[in-house]
Amino acid sequence: MALAIVYSRALAAMDAPEVTVEAHLGGGLPSFTVVGLPEAEVREARDRVRAALQNARFEFPARRITVNLAPADLPKESGRFDLPIALGILAASGQIPGTRLDGCEFVGELALTGALRPIRGALPMTLSARASGRTIVLPAMNAAEAALVRDARILGAGSLLEVCAHLTGDEALHPHVCEAALAPLALPDMAEVKGQLHARRALEVAAAGAHSVLMIGPPGTGKSMLAARLPGILPAMTEAEALESATVQSLGSSGFRLEAWRRRPFRAPHHTTSAVALVGGGSHPRPGEISLALHGVLFLDELPEFDRRVLEALREPLDSGRITVSRAARQVDFPARFQLLAAMNPCPCGYFGQTRCRCTPDQVARYRARISGPLLDRIDVQIDVPAVPVPELQRKSAGESSDAVRVRVEAARNRMLIRQGKPNAMLESSEIDRHCGVDADGAGMLKRAIDDLGLSARSYHRALKVARSIADLSRSEPVKGVHVAEALGYRRRT
Repeated sequence: MALAIVYSRALAAMDAPEVTVEAHLGGGLPSFTVVGLPEAEVREARDRVRAALQNARFEFPARRITVNLAPADLPKESGRFDLPIALGILAASGQIPGTRLDGCEFVGELALTGALRPIRGALPMTLSARASGRTIVLPAMNAAEAALVRDARILGAGSLLEVCAHLTGDEALHPHVCEAALAPLALPDMAEVKGQLHARRALEVAAAGAHSVLMIGPPGTGKSMLAARLPGILPAMTEAEALESATVQSLGSSGFRLEAWRRRPFRAPHHTTSAVALVGGGSHPRPGEISLALHGVLFLDELPEFDRRVLEALREPLDSGRITVSRAARQVDFPARFQLLAAMNPCPCGYFGQTRCRCTPDQVARYRARISGPLLDRIDVQIDVPAVPVPELQRKSAGESSDAVRVRVEAARNRMLIRQGKPNAMLESSEIDRHCGVDADGAGMLKRAIDDLGLSARSYHRALKVARSIADLSRSEPVKGVHVAEALGYRRRT
């Protein structure tokens, strides 16, 4: 019997247990069996491991081999079990010392030649190894990603032979140390936007307080252009935010790219996206777009064209910042703290209110009804983006740059973090009363707005949070009537 340890939380639930690989050599006719709910790609490890051991000039035992992946009730998938299975067989047959496996976690997919291929989920595996005080041995191509976890002991290897040479003491693997270099990232500049001063101001308020935004306007007025420039005015990510975001992206089908380290994600799925792709799920639950946009922006262009059920799935994550995906045998909890940015036309043809529009009132009502009231109620800032006048389009002078806007946004965000430890959009009801006190003028405006605009309790609280962000941008500790008036202007479409 030999034992190697591999961490399996990366592609399962974030709180899943460790997976232990046990290899046993018994009597009887030669066979190779993998038990413990292996999926097809894990069962195929038998052929990969056999070929890798033989090509690496190890003896493949001509005996009955049983590999147990414990716990037995957790489904196992992906090729990351190849390396620990191979090591378990080598230790069980006495070809490497089994005692050297203690204190390590092994992950890696084997090529038929014995080379180690990269895997997905290296970051969460490394986080677990650090938490348990163990060394993680993984493919060399994953070592730079794993090294983003500070104080973790990481050994990168290029092949099965290198791992075995380390375990036998012939040639030790050296700990991998890597500092991710931040290459200059060219983001679209807000200075390129002509006109749209109201929309630019709304995006600045939203960036400061992490508020959700809906832009409504005819085609060609710059809604997508403005959306692409929101990441350029957002505050820089903290290391904790960057690590959490990178960890979730590491679980996605595309994995995590090192050049994206400490860059706020900007996800823009097409309107044909399914509910599973947006919020996460599948037979083996994976994070969806709302989780891959963690601490970044989720941009939904042509909002009414999304399926109604897909949009309704956003309601709970917008409030809670998490998404729980439940299946018959499994339940997975993914973080989903994202900033929603959406855009839509005012009517099916897009030219509502202009002479060229031929949409009937019923068509306009049906089109706008595709966005439910409860979802609209959860969007903090709702603005018109009208057509830009010709003189503005012909103006050659550049507007204010993203760098200048970001300075104000970061200063306002810092005031929020010092005062309450979170952006204003994340304030709970009890915290709103404590941090969003308004003066007499503001209180009167809010009372009239509840009566005249029919604001719900949620809309009332969200308007207060937006007003708090406007006050922070103005460097004002009390929330004044002028701040409330501007905030209510962003809620008029509800």
